[in-house]
Amino acid sequence: MKRKQHEKPQDKRDYENNGESWLRGKTIGRGGFSRVSLAMTRRVNTRRCNLPPIMAVKWAEILQSDTLQEEREVLADLDGCPHIVHCFGDEVTFGNNELYFNLLLEYGSGGSLAQHIKRSNGGLPESEVKRYTKSILEGLVYIHSRGYVHCDIKPANIILVPSSTFAFSLSSRKRTTRSYCYVVKIADFGLAKKVQQKKLKSGWRGTPLYLSPEVVRDGIQEAPADIWALGCTVAEMITGKPALSCKVGSDVNCILFQISSGFSLPEVPSEMSDEGKDFLNMCFMKNAELRWTAKMLLNHPFIAGDGI
Repeated sequence: MKRKQHEKPQDKRDYENNGESWLRGKTIGRGGFSRVSLAMTRRVNTRRCNLPPIMAVKWAEILQSDTLQEEREVLADLDGCPHIVHCFGDEVTFGNNELYFNLLLEYGSGGSLAQHIKRSNGGLPESEVKRYTKSILEGLVYIHSRGYVHCDIKPANIILVPSSTFAFSLSSRKRTTRSYCYVVKIADFGLAKKVQQKKLKSGWRGTPLYLSPEVVRDGIQEAPADIWALGCTVAEMITGKPALSCKVGSDVNCILFQISSGFSLPEVPSEMSDEGKDFLNMCFMKNAELRWTAKMLLNHPFIAGDGI
């Protein structure tokens, strides 16, 4: 009984901490200091007439929202790219005697790419992987051209958003498959940094399984690091499992040692086409200076070939 009494205020806070023109719904994700909730737009005439009916709201207590406010600045700089999650603005709200900073974001109703891969039970068709990879690359070209490094490219940070072409297909009553219902967009810029920005004390940002050798070994985290992480993501889409082979239960230090020493490199799936294997080899060049850029990879036959 005590547990229920303890949990009730937490649920109440989620639902009553509303915005001027939107109502907060259930929590759908949690981070270190932030949460992500669904939100529905109020059907009233307000100054925020540009809000969609459903959004994802990323929020944190105002005193712990520095990272979230930095993410807002990054998204403002990257506004206008169709391959990056759209931000509709920010708002400070009050609830449970606390002030909260809220980011109003585009909602990926198809979930994350990581969830989509898990649902596939063994990996996605290569034709679908090519299509998603092209969108991610176009997003990375824009991110890098604006002087940013994402620092945490991985399936969990790629969201699936309904495609307008899918709506057209429904209206024309043509049959389509679930994989073509969505387009992918890069999300979660909480760890993004400016190119050549001063290193953190830890030396790197991101998720160990997707870190490149130069990041772990030298603390250099620039655009080529995003390309390495993209390669890991592409391989994972094909096989349904992480590209870096690690024993179950391996701790972070063990994984980082494997990466920095070069003893364990991401695996290029044997079931991929020759063009796909070559594409991944360009992503997994140990020397970051020789690794292909996002713009170069867009012209690779794996992406630029027929059917994309």
